[in-house]
Amino acid sequence: MEFGFSIFSLLVVSLVLLHVAECHPNSEFCEVTSFGCADTKSGTKLLVKGGTVVNAHLQEVADVYIDDGIIVAVQPHINVGEDVTVIDATGKYVMPGEYRRKFDLLKEDYMLFQERGIDPHAHLEMDFMGMQTIDDFFSGQAAALAGGTTMHIDFIIPVNGSLTAGFDAYSNKAKKGCMDYGFHMAITKWDDDVSRDMEVMVREKGINSFKFFMAYKGALMVSDELLLQGFKKCKALGALAMVHAENGDAVEEGQRRMIDLGITGPEGHPLSRPPLLEGEATARAIRLARFVNTPLYVVHVMSIDAMEEIAQARKSGQVVIGEPVVSGLALDDSKLWDPDFTIASKYVMSPPIRESGHDKALQAALSRGILQLVGTDHCTFNSTQKARGLDDFRKIPNGVNGIEERMHLVWHLMVESGQLSPTDYVRITSTACAQIFNIYPRKGAIMVGSDADLIILNPNSSFKISACTHHSKSDTNVYEGVQGKGKIEVTISGGKVVWENGELKVEPGSGRYIPMAPFGYLFDGNRKADLAYLSSLRAPVQRHKSSSST
Repeated sequence: MEFGFSIFSLLVVSLVLLHVAECHPNSEFCEVTSFGCADTKSGTKLLVKGGTVVNAHLQEVADVYIDDGIIVAVQPHINVGEDVTVIDATGKYVMPGEYRRKFDLLKEDYMLFQERGIDPHAHLEMDFMGMQTIDDFFSGQAAALAGGTTMHIDFIIPVNGSLTAGFDAYSNKAKKGCMDYGFHMAITKWDDDVSRDMEVMVREKGINSFKFFMAYKGALMVSDELLLQGFKKCKALGALAMVHAENGDAVEEGQRRMIDLGITGPEGHPLSRPPLLEGEATARAIRLARFVNTPLYVVHVMSIDAMEEIAQARKSGQVVIGEPVVSGLALDDSKLWDPDFTIASKYVMSPPIRESGHDKALQAALSRGILQLVGTDHCTFNSTQKARGLDDFRKIPNGVNGIEERMHLVWHLMVESGQLSPTDYVRITSTACAQIFNIYPRKGAIMVGSDADLIILNPNSSFKISACTHHSKSDTNVYEGVQGKGKIEVTISGGKVVWENGELKVEPGSGRYIPMAPFGYLFDGNRKADLAYLSSLRAPVQRHKSSSST
């Protein structure tokens, strides 16, 4: 599957523009219907004018015309009527590899106009460790929109092992949402009902990915036997198998070791689950996925150990996706040793934020394509909830924020530093996610027919992160005081401006569920690999039974 424009796609775009031009020779766009123009005008019309449009495959100076939540045209010099709202970005653009020099010479505010972000990993309104995450589907999604993310994929946790009950519960929670969202599904037990429910989730509910926890023993953790059964079912359904990769048995032993040593504070958390346990579980999951011959997605890659296992597997030709999260790219574990429990405890997440050096290695792996996309694992608990583990780090609820901060931090860390181009930035924050979860090019692209979810990012403007100004319900922020360059100034969701001039314009209940179909591009070579395996067996061997002599 090619990620860029195909010849067919270019032809379709050309035909659309040709017919529009024929209907209106002055390039004033009316409603496009079956490659023609209708007489009536309806819906929300918007023109973003003069920006540099950045996709994962190219960037170009162009206008983007939006009608009723859909991108109708992408081309220079579009003229529109008075009924169209215009956002003017004329002369404001960035060029790959040259933007710093151009900014310094011209001393103007240049804007990068690009597709929006998709967060593949978040936990809103999640029941975990005896409490619920502080951000619900409205506050979490509102924060996302303020930070330039216009879709996220949440993880459904089954109710008493029931996938159907879990789906119903999360669908009800999401009714208050204010942006597009999808669902992954966790598998926490195995029986015939779960197997049948997986089929229903894929064929009727729009879920194409299932997550298996190799940690949280006694709660969410699954055995290797269950992992194998789950991987086999995922393969049959064309659904992507995902893993939280830590050795749960060894983590439990590490926790006991820390308590025996009298280490009860937040620093005991990373000490009890070191990188080698993440690396071991990642390697085990990769090998089991290879044994089954099914694609694998490793969530929140936090260590060099895990990253190197993914690199080795990909080098061998195995289909493995590695997802770092922004906390692992931007932070180190030093704050977990802070004498103030409130400060230290807010950094507790699993796998843990690692010591300095892992962050830079993960950034490098992302820039080289060893890791493919960036999530957040947004799973927020406030300081009161975190204080439950004041005398025992094992009771501190695991999770940090990031859904609002991701787009800013990734730009500052990866593009401002020269490690990625703007097109690469779009790929790792949006396009790759849409492709992996089979919603491209509806999502993840600025193309004719794509959903009109866009952001305007000013790379010459600065941001500062604080719990005092963020939109999460949490009273803490693990990126407190971080400053950088590259600011989201406008967010457009569903063709509507929802973030502009520091103001959110969102309503509960305006979100949409986006179903995701099975058998995405990661499965393209799966059948051939199965056939190659069968042909390599040279078995069964036909043997003649010798007759016994009398």
